Amino acid sequence: MRIEAAVNAGYCYGYVAPSRMPASDDFSDPREALALEAGPLRRSLSAYFRRRIREPAEVEDLVQEVFARIVARDNTKPVENLHGYIFQVASSVLMDRARRRRSRRADAHLHFEPDFHGEADFDPERILGAREDLTRVMAALLSLPELTRTIFVLHRLDGRKKREIALQLGISIKSVEKHMVRAGRHLIRSLGEVP
Repeated sequence: MRIEAAVNAGYCYGYVAPSRMPASDDFSDPREALALEAGPLRRSLSAYFRRRIREPAEVEDLVQEVFARIVARDNTKPVENLHGYIFQVASSVLMDRARRRRSRRADAHLHFEPDFHGEADFDPERILGAREDLTRVMAALLSLPELTRTIFVLHRLDGRKKREIALQLGISIKSVEKHMVRAGRHLIRSLGEVP
């Protein structure tokens, strides 16, 4: 029986009933025999990982990784202390996992919460309507006289104070206020809404 067959049949994962397991001398490759002998330690491995990681969903993956490494082992010498070897491999799997998480900054990731984000539905009509609204606003802004448009953009879009705008443009605060009123009236007439 080949190693892949032993893995697929579940011999190395402890799933096969002892009556269905072949004797360890039926395996031509010592790695297959090692996988067979390691199967009963599966429950201990699961407990080992559960005690050391926060994500219970990853436990099974880590156990599978240990068995995959055992089956992929290059050394054909028999393992003297199977229990120690299995948990040495498990420790190596944990260290590799920690390195991957550290390099990917996994602890800094936030879980996606759909309730806190906007609608996921990107309706083509809604997108087209938003583009048309933006085009109308831009056309209305561009139809303003240049000084009035500049004052409006500085105050409403850039958040600048009227005093700052007056100093920058060399005009009075009263003039800035008049241009803001003029821009507001023009946009209300053009768009039918308050900007």
